Order: sequence, then C-alpha cells, then structure tokens
Amino acid sequence: MLRALVSLVAAGLILTACGEKQPTAEPDRLILERVGFADLPGWSDDDPSAALVAFARTCARWAALPQDRSLGAGGIAGTVGDWHSVCTEAEAVPRGNAEAARRFFETRFQPFAATADGEEAGLFTGYYEPELHGSRTKSDEFRVPLYRRPPDLVMVDLGLFRENLKGERIAGRVVEGSLRPYESRGEIEDGALDGRDLELFWVDDAIDAFFLHIQGSGRVKLAEGGVARVGYAGQNGHPYFAIGRDLIERGELSREEVSLQSIRAWMKAHPEEGAALMRKNPSYVFFQEIDGEGPNGAPGVALEPGRSLAVDRRFVPLGTPVWLLADPPNEQSPPIRRLLIAQDTGGAIKGPVRGDVFWGAGDEAAELAGPMKSQGRYYLLLPRGLAARQPGA
Repeated sequence: MLRALVSLVAAGLILTACGEKQPTAEPDRLILERVGFADLPGWSDDDPSAALVAFARTCARWAALPQDRSLGAGGIAGTVGDWHSVCTEAEAVPRGNAEAARRFFETRFQPFAATADGEEAGLFTGYYEPELHGSRTKSDEFRVPLYRRPPDLVMVDLGLFRENLKGERIAGRVVEGSLRPYESRGEIEDGALDGRDLELFWVDDAIDAFFLHIQGSGRVKLAEGGVARVGYAGQNGHPYFAIGRDLIERGELSREEVSLQSIRAWMKAHPEEGAALMRKNPSYVFFQEIDGEGPNGAPGVALEPGRSLAVDRRFVPLGTPVWLLADPPNEQSPPIRRLLIAQDTGGAIKGPVRGDVFWGAGDEAAELAGPMKSQGRYYLLLPRGLAARQPGA
C-alpha cells in the first residue's frame, strides 16, 4: 500500500508521516448534506473518465469480498452488496468517454456536501511516486540499501484487541516471549541488519532513499537496465520525527518555505547536517518489489495519478467517489475541481475534511505534490439506493 506507509510530503515532512499514528484529540463528526450535481462547482468541466477507471479497480477488489462486508466509516457506505449494481454498471461504461462517465456518476450517485461539524474547509496535500537510480548489486556508485522486511519484524494492529485502539499500531521483535522495540534508523544505518541478506536494491543517494521512506513507494531505474517498482512492506515501529518542523524551529526554513523541494535543497547544501537530521527520524520503512500496475493504495488496488485520494477512513469510506474543490497545488497550476476516488490512507491524514492527492510518478508529479498545502472542501458521492438511507434523506 502506497500510503500504507508514509505518504504526505508537505504536511508529513512538517508534522508527521502517513504511516505513523500520532496522539490526536477527539475527532470531529462528519456531517453530510444532500445537494445536487448543479451545486458542485466545475462539475461539468471535468473529465471523470480516469476517475471511472479508478473506481472500477476498487469494484474489482470488492468483487472478491463477501457481500455483507461492511465498508466502515460508521456505516455511511453500507456493505459491499450495496455497491454491487453500480459496480456492475461501471463495467459497461465506455472507457475514455467523458460524457458517458459523467452520465454514469450523475444517474447512479447522489452527492453530499461534507463538513466537520459544520466546518467545510480543510487541508489537502499531495504525494507521489519518486524515481531513484539503483542496482541489484552493491558498488562504489550504489551503496545505500533498500531493505526487505526482516522475517523477525512483528507488526501489531492493536485495534484487533481493543475497540478503542482502532488505527493504533506497534511493531517490534519477540524476545523471550515479549515484544521488544526493533532497531531504529540510526542503528540500522550503523549495520544492525548487515549480513542477513535483506538488501532488495542499492541506490546512489541517501537523501533519495530517505524521501522514498517518506513516500513509501517508488521506482528504481536499474543500472542493469529496466525499471523496478518498490512498495511498502513494513515499518520498524518507531515514531516519525518531522524533519521539516525541526528546520522551522531552528530557523533554517520558514513554515511558508517548507516543501519537499526546499528540504531536499537544504540537505544537499548541508550534507553533514542533513545526514544528522535524517538520523533524528528513528522510523524506518522496509520494501518489497512489486509486479504489474501500481503503486497500490490501501484497498490493494493500483492508484490512478491525479484521481486517487488518501483519506481518514474513520470518516470517508475507501472506494467512495469524492468531488474535490481545493486551491492550486502550486503557483503554475489551476484550482483543483475534479472527481477522485478515496483509495488510500495515511497517519498524518486525520479528520473528516482532510486528504492527500496522489499525483503519479517522477519529477512532474513531485512539482505538484511537494509544495501542495491547499485549503479545500469536498462532496461525497454515494449510490442513490444507499443515499436514501442516510439521516435526513
């Protein structure tokens, strides 16, 4: 899962990472108010055909689940069976046809304005799939390892044991019958995993590897030829340390300046201090090689660039279409008025009105994701049969 990890570039570098769970106040309530498609600013100008592709991928994933499986988020989205008819119809809609896709969503879905206890505005950030240069073999050029998940790493979903711990996770190693903390980033960099044949790839830049840990998924252009995709396989259980916030507190960057690009530039200009700064973050991510389409979101489906959204699944059901209105991701881009599908999650994405847009892979995607700290709001689209059961319908 791309999030499954640590996405969130802008807010994640400043505050926390997508894979990390931080103490939070009691969450706000998600309040839905029925509206019409005519109330969605920019709806008729968007081409939702790529969003339809993303939605169909989620439908394919649901097809393998029991029809009575709840889709969570307090029951807003009902069960898998409540989506069966719209998923069946989605398969018949011609691909790449904007008008056909728009008609599908307009006829089969009901939009709802979403607010957090009446507050409609929230923060929307961006993430992407970075590209690194590497090899399957260590050399003088490729010396920074990307590790597989160690077989002795135990990751625990505490929500399976206590209802009030849903969303809380820890990780470690079992020693004499007790779960103990796993090695930190610094200990791993100092050789704690040496000699265990866990190296998946070797890359040429420690800063690039660090940001891959933040994103949780990426591509490696191989010196041997070809491109390999890597995805999140686990995390060492240590809390995430926000290096962007540290630079702000030290006066190296202002809050307005902080982005993936500005942090990277600072570390390149201060290599020794940059290396020490990265080691302040004890969290460490392990990877696996991924075949086929990707990267994958939280439901295990391939994300669609510019059309997949990471959300707080306590409020927004995964797989749900979301009409997003948000400020431009950077100075060169227009405001966001587009249909996305909730397909990912993230530890820094907390609250009813909060999201992280997946922009794709490479430098262009990074230029959108890196600086994105946009104010925005969204509308949730639910199948009409399910919408009729919503409070106040």
